[in-house]
Amino acid sequence: MPRTSPYGIVLSDDERGYLEAIARRYTSPYREVVRARIVLYAAAGMSNDTIAARLDTPRQVVSKWRKRFYQKRLAGLQDEPRGGRPPVFPP
Repeated sequence: MPRTSPYGIVLSDDERGYLEAIARRYTSPYREVVRARIVLYAAAGMSNDTIAARLDTPRQVVSKWRKRFYQKRLAGLQDEPRGGRPPVFPP
């Protein structure tokens, strides 16, 4: 029996336009493109397994970003601060 996600995604017009722009832009970082596509596919009603197969990424990754978007909307797609000691050298 396939699992269904409890996090149904419904996008506003502004969110959809923003995510589609990121997914189409050639200069966007790859991680942002994948996250945007995950959310767009989830809003289209696809399951996590289908999205993972289409994007060639693990199902756990799809589940993580779907949940984060559901909880925090667009702010949830940004990287969170990492733990540990701060870097010694500047980027």
